[in-house]
Amino acid sequence: MEQVKILDKVFVPYLSAQEIDAAIGRMAKEIELRIEGCDNPLFVVMMNGAGVFAADLMRHMDRPYEMDYARYSSYKGTQSTGELKEIMPVSANLVGRTVVIVEDLIDSGFTMSQVVKHFKEMGAKEVLIAVLLYKKEAVVTNIVPDYAGLEIPSDFIVGYGLDYDGYGRGLSDIYRIER
Repeated sequence: MEQVKILDKVFVPYLSAQEIDAAIGRMAKEIELRIEGCDNPLFVVMMNGAGVFAADLMRHMDRPYEMDYARYSSYKGTQSTGELKEIMPVSANLVGRTVVIVEDLIDSGFTMSQVVKHFKEMGAKEVLIAVLLYKKEAVVTNIVPDYAGLEIPSDFIVGYGLDYDGYGRGLSDIYRIER
């Protein structure tokens, strides 16, 4: 792993693909134990960033589950705007279902707290959060993920689905912004 330049920023190696895969494998087992016996659970993948994570998470699971996709945004560049924008709403019926939100990163927690509230208003029986990366020290809401792959500091990161203004998602490792 070598440093990479994306647009006007330099990023240095942070998490290897092997570390990421190990965390996802552990999470998949934990989630399957929790949802065993749930009637028709639904995995909702938060686009665009969680697509890579969701694909690997589902490959680690022992049986297929229904998946749907949604897209919400609260970021511009490296900063949260503090406003939730619904870009692509979930299309599946959530009424009476256990919903597992699959998210790449929880930073401030603002977006996720609003999405959880929205899904409950749509009739979900239970909403669980599975996040690959959790920036616990950056959270300003009461959101705590049910499943977290790795807890990380508040550095801005790219790779493995995470982007900097749309670039860097295809990197197989995760990089943090150079300080």
